[in-house]
Amino acid sequence: MKKIILWVLVGVLAVCVCVFGSIAVDDAINGNVKGDAVSLDIKPGTSAKAISTLLKNNNVIKFKFAFEAVAKLGGYDKNYKFGAITVEKGMGYKEIASLLTEPNRDAGLKITIPEGFEFRQIAQRLADAGLVDIDVFYAEAKKSNFDYKFLSDIPVRENELEGYLYPDTYFLNDNMSEHDILNLMLKTFDIKFKEEYYTRASELGMSVDEIVTLASIIERETSNDDERAMVSGVFHNRLKSTTMPYLQSCATVEYLLKERKSVLSVKDTKIDSPYNTYKYKGLPIGPIASPSIDSVEAALYPQEHEYLFFTLGKDGKHVFSKTYEEHLAATKEARK
Repeated sequence: MKKIILWVLVGVLAVCVCVFGSIAVDDAINGNVKGDAVSLDIKPGTSAKAISTLLKNNNVIKFKFAFEAVAKLGGYDKNYKFGAITVEKGMGYKEIASLLTEPNRDAGLKITIPEGFEFRQIAQRLADAGLVDIDVFYAEAKKSNFDYKFLSDIPVRENELEGYLYPDTYFLNDNMSEHDILNLMLKTFDIKFKEEYYTRASELGMSVDEIVTLASIIERETSNDDERAMVSGVFHNRLKSTTMPYLQSCATVEYLLKERKSVLSVKDTKIDSPYNTYKYKGLPIGPIASPSIDSVEAALYPQEHEYLFFTLGKDGKHVFSKTYEEHLAATKEARK
């Protein structure tokens, strides 16, 4: 009788181990909650348990106990650093725990890089904060000695990293080199740019660099989330058009001028540059700013319509038109 009871207990224990093990292994290896990346700010002094709670509350992980077990067994929970962190939902538990221990995540100076900032603006903001030598920062970027998939098809141009320094809030330390800071921003872009985006770009017959270039233009043309896909649709229509193949984006010319202008002059639109979308067909030679992931998704998934024009209306929203005559009328109305 005792042997029977013992075997029953062993069987129950084996089942429990298998169930627990399957949950832990499944979540640790195959990832957790699917979805977009999440940016978190972990304050100094936050305990390991509080960090796992934060991850759970933000739907980064499914099971706290499984994550805590993985972190403890790997020795990660004793080495967590504080500051900003961007976590891609779907990352494995071990990968998340490792990310939390990265040395360059120690609490430091909080720097926010707004969406739509150009490389020169990012460099200047970091230099003004005393975090980089601006000349060294440019030199490090020009070396382009960074191993990321999205950088593999970038053509030769003046600034190859333009558009890829992801706009976010970072905690940066004095002991971080210019290379370290560039790599951190590129790594954030790498986390944000999902594998499915590579597939979608290929489906559209576009390179990743072309998608980021288009996304940067969308970012500069509108800050209205409801309009991004519409604006993208206009540019996609232009790219496919035989009668209207010029994007004619004011933002690309402003990039050349290094200033924002409410109205471009005729002289401005005649500048000879591969970034001038009034003079040259199709996309410019590269991105003109760092786009948000919303603009990247708009570039990848444009709204289908027949509009070829848009202009900013009196209410701050864009008016879309199918013909040039309609566009002229909308522009005239907006300027009354």
